[in-house]
Amino acid sequence: MSAKPGHDPLYDAAIVGLGPVGAIFANLLAKAGLSVAVVERTADIYDKPRAITLDHEALRVLQAIGLGDFMEQAIAPHNGSHYLGVDGEIIKIFDPMPPPYPLGWIPNVTFVQPDVEQALRDKLVQYPQVDVFLATAGVALEQDERAVTLTARRERGDEFPIHARYLIGCDGANSFVRKQLGIGLDDLAFDEWWMVVDTLTSDPAKRPARSFQYCWPSRPGTFVPGPRNLRRWEIKLLPGEDPEAAGAPDNVVTLLKGFTDISDLTIWRSAVYRFHALLGQRWRDRRVLLMGDAVHQTPPFLGQGLCAGIRDAVNLAWKLSLVLRGDADETLLDSYEIERKPHVRAVVASAKEFGKIIGELDPAVAAERDVQLRADLKAGKAETIRQKFIPDLVSGLIAPDAVLAGRLFVQPHVRAPDGRTCRLDDLLKPEFAIVTATAEPLAWLSDASRAAWQHLAGERVVVTASGESSDTNGILSVVERDGLFADWMQQHGAAAVIVRPDRYVFGAAGTAGELNMLVGQLLQNLSAGH
Repeated sequence: MSAKPGHDPLYDAAIVGLGPVGAIFANLLAKAGLSVAVVERTADIYDKPRAITLDHEALRVLQAIGLGDFMEQAIAPHNGSHYLGVDGEIIKIFDPMPPPYPLGWIPNVTFVQPDVEQALRDKLVQYPQVDVFLATAGVALEQDERAVTLTARRERGDEFPIHARYLIGCDGANSFVRKQLGIGLDDLAFDEWWMVVDTLTSDPAKRPARSFQYCWPSRPGTFVPGPRNLRRWEIKLLPGEDPEAAGAPDNVVTLLKGFTDISDLTIWRSAVYRFHALLGQRWRDRRVLLMGDAVHQTPPFLGQGLCAGIRDAVNLAWKLSLVLRGDADETLLDSYEIERKPHVRAVVASAKEFGKIIGELDPAVAAERDVQLRADLKAGKAETIRQKFIPDLVSGLIAPDAVLAGRLFVQPHVRAPDGRTCRLDDLLKPEFAIVTATAEPLAWLSDASRAAWQHLAGERVVVTASGESSDTNGILSVVERDGLFADWMQQHGAAAVIVRPDRYVFGAAGTAGELNMLVGQLLQNLSAGH
């Protein structure tokens, strides 16, 4: 995976960092037909798990780059969490969301990170217009109004320039790109040392198939069952414990024994981490943008660290594609930070809340907490679906007053025109789409709206409850399996919905006038920047 030396092309995008976020972003751009250069400091994939949970939004993005079938085999359901109080009894519950699943995937799953990273790279190699430079680091960057030049240095010491119209830093918490731009991080006031221990069990049935949060002041911890025989514990270090000494192998064993009988376990990896809550002050400097851990870090108590980076990737990819092909003004790229930053801030706030519940070290405060949470649970006041803590978009490229604006579009299982059953997105291109429950609302489009929609390469889709699936006259008609889309549209009184390429809703319409107005609004936003 390396470029031919001696030629000096202008890439559409250069990406620094080929972790999961960089690899997903590169795949999304390549699938949109863009030329991409990627530099990655290390030669090999890190072979131990780091992230262990994904949500349905992240799975949908992996599906979009062609890894749906692979992920089906690679994941295990996350069967919810039980929070245990000081007395070992339940104080809080997260239950798995019941089917039919709104996005077409189990809402929370576990996975093995190195396997997924390998699949992402295998996919990337298939694109001739992508050059990947491994064992290569970015050492300098400069930009003018036309392009960015990244100076890259191979391990053996030789340097070469990479020219691209845009450069994206996906290079992690110690981001070289962020430091080059002099962008600071706001501290969202969370700072704790935790040890993460990944083990392989020889007796997979030995423990329950759900997560536990041990909300014990004497030693807070978390248990997460991964796919196959992977079992993880996260264990909080107490004040005064030396993070260096804590990670010594004999101490890891001692701490682990405080949570479980370890006779069936082999330790795969243990690491001591400082869990932080940080948010980049700016996400864009002209032609350079930041994503993933380079621009935000969240404590892991919602399992949203990697998911947040994947949301960044899918949010920026289609916008960059539209700008580069001339279908949108480059001010569209400003909506990336406008949309993603408040979203990340909200997710971090929730993760901190759960971190506070789990990590409370004062026994008296913990006892009060248990009484309060138990009462909430008993009274039915506690939110038990984890996904409800993931917000919608509140600003940016959405129709501010329209129904459903900023919500994630549902993904029903449908019968394709060729007779197979699949997830709806598998039949769509990564473009805008107008989706309706009957053919009639598509006839509402004025000639001007229809022409503009075609120019934008927008799709027109009808999802019905019965009948035949077909693809004629530029309209895709499919029959859905579970009534998911029909119920959703009915619930919101919508006849037509305009869906963005990242499957967030621009806005929904109930009448012909509303639909044409939304199309006009969208085109205006794309052309003018706002």
